[in-house]
Amino acid sequence: MPVAPESVLKDLKSNKYAPVYFLQGEEPYYIDKISDYIEANALKEHEKGFNQIIMYGQDAPMSVILNNARRYPMMSERQVVIVKEAQNIPDFTKENAEKMFGAYVSNPLPSTILVFNYKFKKLDARKSQTKQIEKFAVCVESKKLYDNQVPDWVTKYVNDKGFKVSPKTTLLISDFIGNNLERISNEIDKLLINLNPGEEITPDLVQKYIGISKEFNVFELQKALTTKDIVKANQIINYFAANPKNNPVIPIISSLFSYFTKLLLAHHSKDKSEKGLALALSVNPFFVKDYLAGVRNYPLVKVISIIHFIKTADLQSKGVESTSISEGEIMKELVYKILH
Repeated sequence: MPVAPESVLKDLKSNKYAPVYFLQGEEPYYIDKISDYIEANALKEHEKGFNQIIMYGQDAPMSVILNNARRYPMMSERQVVIVKEAQNIPDFTKENAEKMFGAYVSNPLPSTILVFNYKFKKLDARKSQTKQIEKFAVCVESKKLYDNQVPDWVTKYVNDKGFKVSPKTTLLISDFIGNNLERISNEIDKLLINLNPGEEITPDLVQKYIGISKEFNVFELQKALTTKDIVKANQIINYFAANPKNNPVIPIISSLFSYFTKLLLAHHSKDKSEKGLALALSVNPFFVKDYLAGVRNYPLVKVISIIHFIKTADLQSKGVESTSISEGEIMKELVYKILH
C-alpha cells in the first residue's frame, strides 16, 4: 500500500533512507518536497559531485536508469539517483523494461537511493509492476486535496511553522488560491518572513502580503449572500467585475456551489446542533453559524433554485449556453437571482 507523504518526510528527517522511492500522484507538492529533501540532504555537499545523478524521464530509458542505480558510490557510503518527470520514461510500460525494473526493485543495491518522480498521474493498481513497487519500494501517492480539505491543511501548515491562524483566515486563503498546495505554501512562507514566531496570521496581514482584499473576496460575498446584505453583495460583485483578472469567475462559482450544496444538506440534516451540522457538512464548527443563518434566510425550495442558477452560470462562463455575456455580467445576474 502507498505510504503517507508526511510519514516519509518524518523518516527522512530522522536520517532513515530506503533504496527505492516511487513518488506518484496528481498533487506535485509532496512529490517535490520528498525528492528535494533527498537531493539536498542524503549526501554531504562534497559527495554530490560524484555520487548524485539527476536524470529526466524523456531522456532516460529504463536500462540507463538502472545502470546508474547499480553503480557503486565513490568515496561515500551511498549515491543518489533521481529521475524527474519519470512519467515520460519512454519504455516504462514496455515488457522488457518492466522486467528489468521488477528485478531491480525486488533486489536493489543498498548503497543507492533511487527516486522516481512520477507526476500528475498514478500507476495502474492492477498491474504486476505496480504491485512490485508497492511491495518492495517506498510508494507514495500524492493526492489532490478536495476544496473543503484545504483550510485544515493551511491550519496545520501554519501551526507546524510555529504560527497561528484563524478559521476565517484559512478560508480566505483557500478560497483565493484554491487547492494548489505549492502556491499556498509559497504565499504563506512569504508572509511568515514578516512575523515573529507565535504570531497569528490575520486577514489584514493576508491583504498586505498576499494581496487578497479582506473586504472584496468570495468569502465576504458568501457572507453577504448568507445575510442577504444586498448593498454589500453588489459592492463585491461590482469589484469583481472591474477586476476580472484577479477574480476569475469559475473559482467564485465553484465556491458558491459548494456553499449552497452544503446549505441543501443542512436543510435535510436531522441534527441541526452546531456539532451535528459540523459533522454532516464536514466544516469547522466556526462556520456552522453561517449555515444556520443561510437555512433561515433561504428556504429549501429557494436553495434548489439557486443551485440551478449556479449551474447555468457555470455553463455560461464556459461558453456553453452563452458566448456574448461577460464574466462580470454573469456574476451580477447570478447574485441578483440568488438575492431576489
